[in-house]
Amino acid sequence: MRKLAIYHLETLLWIARLGTFRAAAERLGTTQPAISARVREIESQLGVDVFRREGRGVVLTARGRQLVKDCEPLLAGFERALMDAGGFAGASGVVRIGAGEIAAASCLPRFVAEVSREMPGVTLEVELDLTARMLQQLLGGTRDMVFLAGPVASPGVQTTPIGAVRLVWLASPAVVAAGGFAQALPVWSVGEHSPIHRVMQASLTERGVPVRSVNSCNNVQTMIAIIAGGAGAALFPETMVRGALADGLLAPVLPPPAARIEFQAAIRAGERDPVILELFRRAETLRID
Repeated sequence: MRKLAIYHLETLLWIARLGTFRAAAERLGTTQPAISARVREIESQLGVDVFRREGRGVVLTARGRQLVKDCEPLLAGFERALMDAGGFAGASGVVRIGAGEIAAASCLPRFVAEVSREMPGVTLEVELDLTARMLQQLLGGTRDMVFLAGPVASPGVQTTPIGAVRLVWLASPAVVAAGGFAQALPVWSVGEHSPIHRVMQASLTERGVPVRSVNSCNNVQTMIAIIAGGAGAALFPETMVRGALADGLLAPVLPPPAARIEFQAAIRAGERDPVILELFRRAETLRID
């Protein structure tokens, strides 16, 4: 039997993880026909089917599941040995990172700069999104590591804390001078799926504050401009409004809530890729502020 190459095993594992030949082709930087050809070569060499089509995707056969189970730690160990021998400066590959706006504006730039300097062969694809969607993408294999608001409790995810953010109630100086919440104000929030939204609702309920309406905006920088223009009040992450406060564009309108928003870096619980594991190890030293 002609020996299968490492790229055959890598192809097998990424199809198993992502569920389609197309997704595996994108992840490995090749074409869907090339992926199909590799699968045919694997099945021809082994004399068994390792995948079967199901709808638009593929699923592993019983033989295929056993092959993945046996090969995944072997491939990860081989890659780890090469990394240890040559150092992570020689690492290569594409790592897809998801981040919320707060992480992207604070700790992520330093993280990206360090990776680019110390692991120049690694390409980072960074996409901003909401925590709920990033968690789904991570579990679905379309993101490799995410920086999200927590805490997140899922058996399929491994997390490490990267700090917490204090929240502050702000409005424009003119709105504050006019009495603030002494009158019913419009309130702005980053969206009902955000942990900040839940803290906002609890804070208003606790204080019995009259609210005219609750509006949403999925971009904190845009919301700063809206509130600075006198359109109401909002609960902001303190790390993102320091400049606006210093410039006098915003002012405190209520005492800050006691609750803080925790942030975590997360990868899949069964992650074995040594590059992703190394990036996760580096993320453990980050702090959101």
